[in-house]
Amino acid sequence: MAATGSQSSLHGALCRQLLLTVLVFSLAGEACKKVIFNVPSKLEANKIIGRVNLKECLRSAALIQWSDPAFRVLDDGSVYTASAVVLSGEKRSFTIWLSDIKKQVRKEIIVLLEHQKKVLKKRQTKETVLRRAKRRWAPIPCSMQENSLGPFPLFLQQVQSDAAQNYTIFYSISGRGVDQEPLNLFYIERDTGNLYCTKPVDREEYDIFDLIAYASTEDGYSADLPLPLPIRVEDENDNHPAFTEAIYNFEVSESSRLGTSVGAVCATDRDEPDTMHTRLKYSILEQTPRSPGLFAVHPNTGVITIISHYLDREVVDKYTLIMKVQDMDGQFFGLMSTSTCVITVKDSNDNAPTFRQNAYEATVEENAVNVEILRIPIEDKDLINTANWRANFTILKGDEQGHFKISTDKETNEGVLCVVKPLNYEENHQVNLEIGVSNEVSLAREVSRGTSTNRALVTVHVKDLDEGPECSPQVQYVQIKENLAMGSNINGYKAYDPDTKSSNGLRYKILHDPNGWIAVNEISGSITTSKVLDREATTPKNELYNITVLAIDQDGRSCTGTLAVNIEDVNDNAPVILNDYLTICKPKMGYIDISAVDPDEPVHGAPFSFSLSTPSPEINRIWTLTKVNDTAARLSYQKNADYQEYTIPVTVKDRAGQSATKLLRVNLCDCTHPAQCRSASRSAGITLGKWAILAILLGIALLFSVLLTLVCGVYGAKKSKHFPEDLAQQNLIISNTEAPGDDRVCSANGLTTQTANNSSQGFCGTMGSGMRNGRQETIEMVKGGHQTLESCRGHHHTLDSCRGGHTEVDNCRHTYSEWHNFTQPRLGEKLHLCNQDENHMPSQDYVLTYNYEGRGSPAGSVGCCSEKQEEDGLDFLNNLEPKFMTLAEACTKR
Repeated sequence: MAATGSQSSLHGALCRQLLLTVLVFSLAGEACKKVIFNVPSKLEANKIIGRVNLKECLRSAALIQWSDPAFRVLDDGSVYTASAVVLSGEKRSFTIWLSDIKKQVRKEIIVLLEHQKKVLKKRQTKETVLRRAKRRWAPIPCSMQENSLGPFPLFLQQVQSDAAQNYTIFYSISGRGVDQEPLNLFYIERDTGNLYCTKPVDREEYDIFDLIAYASTEDGYSADLPLPLPIRVEDENDNHPAFTEAIYNFEVSESSRLGTSVGAVCATDRDEPDTMHTRLKYSILEQTPRSPGLFAVHPNTGVITIISHYLDREVVDKYTLIMKVQDMDGQFFGLMSTSTCVITVKDSNDNAPTFRQNAYEATVEENAVNVEILRIPIEDKDLINTANWRANFTILKGDEQGHFKISTDKETNEGVLCVVKPLNYEENHQVNLEIGVSNEVSLAREVSRGTSTNRALVTVHVKDLDEGPECSPQVQYVQIKENLAMGSNINGYKAYDPDTKSSNGLRYKILHDPNGWIAVNEISGSITTSKVLDREATTPKNELYNITVLAIDQDGRSCTGTLAVNIEDVNDNAPVILNDYLTICKPKMGYIDISAVDPDEPVHGAPFSFSLSTPSPEINRIWTLTKVNDTAARLSYQKNADYQEYTIPVTVKDRAGQSATKLLRVNLCDCTHPAQCRSASRSAGITLGKWAILAILLGIALLFSVLLTLVCGVYGAKKSKHFPEDLAQQNLIISNTEAPGDDRVCSANGLTTQTANNSSQGFCGTMGSGMRNGRQETIEMVKGGHQTLESCRGHHHTLDSCRGGHTEVDNCRHTYSEWHNFTQPRLGEKLHLCNQDENHMPSQDYVLTYNYEGRGSPAGSVGCCSEKQEEDGLDFLNNLEPKFMTLAEACTKR
């Protein structure tokens, strides 16, 4: 299938069939020098003729230029005709230059266009005319102008099939613009194959149309394969470039240097990229304020920079620029648009603060403190309430004693001068100060320094006042020897009147003396030792002994000072051995070290000398002393020494000869650790102090008095009481209590024995009425005036009933032998009977024999004795009164 524009363009169609694949010769060393294209003799405008591999020649090329304006080269290496070209000769050439601006490299490529003549093949005689020629399947290039003015329908090209020579062929097309949106933009004449466009096309909406052409016979047979027909829309410069923002806002510091970037503007163009229609140029149309010109814009990048030193926020703080962008590389016929750029100048500390005048004066009374005496205003042109405007004041000269302080008032930015340390009129009538001022941040530019603009002189006049005494210096020192005789007189504290510079008329008094060692003369201020001074008694040692002194003038005004007494040490203390008792484990320990200390100063202290002081021959034979260091010695023993405790006299002497002797108790022990011998000695050798011995004697005397009272009581009871012949009939009592009794029994000597829960003791005396748990209970004998051992148990009465209360019978006053003779035979008989049942067989409830658990147990016996009893032992129940018969029947086993 082939396509022709008209009969006149048939020759051109045949020529286009001669276009072959681009041949790029890359012979050794010539890849960047020559490229050859085989082209027809006539070339239409805006047609591609080939592609050059620019990357192979110079990969970093940033600028592409060519020598022949009849052609244009794109960034991808495509070579197009800018206008119609006719090759007058067989060859035509032009040069392409590639440049790398950064690396300063430039290379060139020579493009050679050669005309390939058409060679016609002669038809053989045997060859039939209807022989079908081989078709070319490549699409036919076709284009149309954007926004074409017509006339419409606009003829584009003719499509023909080779089969039309023998058959009747009908043509049709499909694709976007035909049966896809936009519909009906293209159509083809069914018989002729002429392709038409029905209306103008916007390239920014559709840049290419890929149509498919079909050739078929009348009966629907496809004569050829479908032929692609790409229709490219040629761009027209119909779109103005547009800035990305209507208003740009930038900020720049007023102290910026030349060439500083302020910001960048950017514009876009919808036309075809990489063409003159989208090559933009930036420029500044107008600046407000107009003069001077401070800014410039890079024509290609849109970056705005500073080009002048006259940027000053204090003069102009905001500039407005009208920016212009134009396509066609800025040529006058290119399309353009504008935008606004607002540049705000930020403040820098380019103005130093200045005083309004060079000298100031102020007045202050002497001894005044923490008072404001002067306010110093300044001027600064920088932005208010910023670090560039806020001032820092400094006293440069004249305040070496630290009497003044200057600060900044944050609201007014004034310097506030205050007195923080009292001034003395007698010392200085006036003070001259030099004040400096600066900002919180350093200056951005070099500003003249050291001139009168940032320094000022302040003269402060001091007013005289009538003052009290002055204690100056506050601390005065005096040195006194240790152990100085009591009553010794030493120079003391001196105060003076600041007006007269004299101490006359002043009286002195001690406010504080830690140990009461010093007395002061009220008139002269001299001091006298009221006690013997002991340096070692001061706390802490080796420090000054401070006394507070009060000085008073005739008007009652006063001042206080400190008298620091340096007590000079004398050698009045002998070294002292720290150890009193030593333990040596033999044979594990062959020696032991002893050490000494001296409370005196080091000049009267170590090195010490240790020696055995007049030891016995045995001590001298067994023990030896050797020096370890200046303050310690080593006590060693002979191997044949016996295990025992030794008393060893040791003398220690300081360097001045002051000595002391101490008796060391040394325990030579058979052990592995001294702690074993110490615990054994503590358990074996416990000694009592005088107060412990006195307490023991008082306890013994108290015990004897108690025993004497008991003996007297027992003896009196023995005389007045006789034991009843038979108490078996008297063991039933009347009791109106149902509560359990106290765990208390009466011993044979009449003492009450209690359980662990009740520790009170007392005599079990007369039985009577008493109170228990808020209820009254009465205990009385049923018959006779006597009671058994069980009747004296606390199960039937409280402690009150056993200690007091009125009763008609006095019981429980019997000796132990009487109780034993009475209870022993009866208890033995009952135990024997309890071990048998009714058939005189051994009972299961047998009273077991337990080991001895000690005397005085408060618990009663358990077992069959309380329930199983022989009927023969209960005959007394037959003689009871009627009111006890019911109880007797319950107690007797039937």
